[in-house]
Amino acid sequence: MTNILFVCMANRYRSPIAEACFKAETTKRGEEENWHISSAGTWTKDGFPPMQDARTQAEKLGLDIQNHRSRVVSNEILDKADLILVMEQGQKEALSNEYPQVKNKIYMLAEATIGISYNIPDPITHKNEDSIPLEICDLIRKHYEKITALLPSATQHPVG
Repeated sequence: MTNILFVCMANRYRSPIAEACFKAETTKRGEEENWHISSAGTWTKDGFPPMQDARTQAEKLGLDIQNHRSRVVSNEILDKADLILVMEQGQKEALSNEYPQVKNKIYMLAEATIGISYNIPDPITHKNEDSIPLEICDLIRKHYEKITALLPSATQHPVG
């Protein structure tokens, strides 16, 4: 089973939406049994629910993140991941420095999908950014094959 981890700062907005969107895409493609998709945060505590705005925006996209609870990035979580997708350059650098054993598995979401390294803004610091969840899902839905192509060849799944 292939393990993809989405990471943001608090694991209460961007990464839960990315996780739910990728799960929905695997289901749409009939591949959900091949995947373990999860998310975590670099600066959070375990057990917090998603932000209310994240739940609202996710619902608008047909996603349900109601039962999501935040979790802190750890060695165990990172080591299990075949691919780690972060929202910001600072997260990529921090994880690469703190957990050098997973450095080669870490990509920014934009970098992994469209080949351009740019940050997906944090809605907490960028108020009125209702477009962020849609941007995350568009990147995942439109570039699913590019994401899966980053996986080690032994864990890649046929695109269907």
